[in-house]
Amino acid sequence: MDLIKYYFIKLLTSYLLTSQIIKLVNLLINNKLIIFCMLNLNEIKTNKIIQISNEPYIVIKAEHHKTGRGGAVLKTKLRNLISNNILDKTFQGNDKAEDVEIENKKANFLYKDDVSAFFMDNETYEQFDLPLDQIGEKQKFLKENTDIDVLYFAEKPVSINLPIKIEFQVIDAPPAIKGNSVGNITKQIKLETGAVITAPIFVKKEDVVRVNTETGEYVERA
Repeated sequence: MDLIKYYFIKLLTSYLLTSQIIKLVNLLINNKLIIFCMLNLNEIKTNKIIQISNEPYIVIKAEHHKTGRGGAVLKTKLRNLISNNILDKTFQGNDKAEDVEIENKKANFLYKDDVSAFFMDNETYEQFDLPLDQIGEKQKFLKENTDIDVLYFAEKPVSINLPIKIEFQVIDAPPAIKGNSVGNITKQIKLETGAVITAPIFVKKEDVVRVNTETGEYVERA
């Protein structure tokens, strides 16, 4: 009887372990597994995404300093991907930061209202929205029917990345004044999304211009 119990427990343990392995493999295949590891000071770099208090932060600034006793100090500026709040955090010595795997998915921007922006997943065609406060300054360059990258944390969309360069139609531009054609003269123009940027004096209403969405700067006429 004891021998039967032994083999039964062994078989049950093997089954449970196999089930867990299968579940883990399925999560990996479906890109639903969030993998955590710890980062040392040298691995915490600009544009790295880390987790603090169960929320994702992107490193927007990281500066290494040496203390009087030769110790290492890392001063960082972090932006919360959910709230857009800025956090100044200092790491010292053997401090670690929690790394987090962020999933990227392609989606198409549909439209926005006063509160949210609405998107459609390019693979599942499922529609979802993100609060404009969460998107931040990027909302100025959200152009309808543009494909963007959506960042997912814990299977939920938390932020977006726009194409670096997008073409926009100019809906308002002051006319060039005679005599103002010499030198590097600029003016404010308004784009179809409502964003106002600085552009060369020769840009006219109804022109199509290419804009760097990371810096908000005029690049060229399309």
